[in-house]
Amino acid sequence: MTLDQLAIGQSAIITAIAGQGVLRRRLLDMGLTPKTKVTLRKAAPLGDPLELFLRGYSLTLRKAEAANITVEVVAS
Repeated sequence: MTLDQLAIGQSAIITAIAGQGVLRRRLLDMGLTPKTKVTLRKAAPLGDPLELFLRGYSLTLRKAEAANITVEVVAS
């Protein structure tokens, strides 16, 4: 499952970051690293962008970018 497929309020653990070059480096620099727990807090009315909560802060990410992040759903 990828991060863009999570339901609002659902939590997951990041298992892998896809993509190459600048996009991959940018995602890793924002704290989206493997074994990090993320929670989908909200989505914009049209579904893009998504607001995530991880490592004690909120992060807004486009759906296209979130599709590059593989996650495993966990209980909140």
